[in-house]
Amino acid sequence: MLVRFFTDLRAGGVPVTLPEFLGLLEGLEARLASMSPEDFYYLARLALVKDERHFDRFDRIFAEHFAGAEKLFDQLVTELPEEWLKALSERLFSEEDKRRVEALGGWKNLLDTLRQRLTEQKDRHEGGSRWIGTGGTSPFGSAGFNPEGVRIGKAGSRQGRAVKVWEARDYRNLDGDVELGTRNIKMALRRLRRFAREGAPEELDLDGTISSTARNAGILDLKLQPERRNAIKLLLLLDVGGSMDPHVNICEELFSAARAEFKHLEYFYFHNFPYERLWKDNRRRFSAITDTWTLLRTFNSDYRVVFVGDASMSPYEIEQPGGSVEHWNDEAGRVWMQRITAHFPRLVWLNPEPEDRWKWTPSTAITRELVNQRMFPLTLEGLDRAMRELRHRNSYTPRNVS
Repeated sequence: MLVRFFTDLRAGGVPVTLPEFLGLLEGLEARLASMSPEDFYYLARLALVKDERHFDRFDRIFAEHFAGAEKLFDQLVTELPEEWLKALSERLFSEEDKRRVEALGGWKNLLDTLRQRLTEQKDRHEGGSRWIGTGGTSPFGSAGFNPEGVRIGKAGSRQGRAVKVWEARDYRNLDGDVELGTRNIKMALRRLRRFAREGAPEELDLDGTISSTARNAGILDLKLQPERRNAIKLLLLLDVGGSMDPHVNICEELFSAARAEFKHLEYFYFHNFPYERLWKDNRRRFSAITDTWTLLRTFNSDYRVVFVGDASMSPYEIEQPGGSVEHWNDEAGRVWMQRITAHFPRLVWLNPEPEDRWKWTPSTAITRELVNQRMFPLTLEGLDRAMRELRHRNSYTPRNVS
């Protein structure tokens, strides 16, 4: 059963490995999840899943593979042989406990009554003194009181049944195939981190303070250090208007997450494709503009650049002078994109449109070619790939952008 569970996980997109599976088997051998479906669920997830993005896939596969397993477990509990219970009572019960059991006529009468109640009872019951249920004084059930009873269900679970846990699917919004929220975007952006201490010393240096105090014969000598910050510099270029209007919310979430994660963040807007000018304020897009040449001369090549746009337009807007739908551009968008990619070697393009639609849009194919195929879908998985690309791509001396 567990071998097939292992293969089902791999087939379902959970990257589980053989050493992790062997670790699960070792945990079961050590009885870390003995006779508890819920404990087994948590042990299996701990041993087999390395990334929270795969929790939802794990839950779906677990629920499908072990469907009905809890009912089998409960059936086994209710059908324990009488001699097992007697042996257990001899080992664990005190003499006083045994006398209380005998007051009901012994284990035989107690088990006969339990079997009869299981046959007669059809529905769930809560409270009372006869039926099997919760919160009552019947000798059978849980979360109630009877000193001479048989507990049915796991002590202390309080409805924390495993099937409710694995079918809750609390992690479905972390799956790599879904669109992102601000929290998930932040988690993905954190892959693009390189910490450094810059600025005035304002934070306590604990190790330095201990070392300095020890050298100072125990007299306290406080040492401060600059705050540890993400030293990555990010330039965000966002397509606005037109076909990007349906994607405003996700772009706002991306912008909010980026501002929270990066101290060195600059941003500019463009429409459809970058030309000779960009802007910082959409309300003043025709009056307060920034020359693209100024951007190239202001920001060094160590900036990481992220374009955000659907790349959906007429190919004419990329390939021809005058192709812009808002103004006359003397040079084609292709020329400006080549200058930008030459100056910024660490550059990616995030596309909010589903990846399977890209092949049907000629302008998207042209844009992908201009950014050296570094276009990624704006999903958790796509953003993760983009951040890895920006982090690991080697820098090189930029070419002449004239």
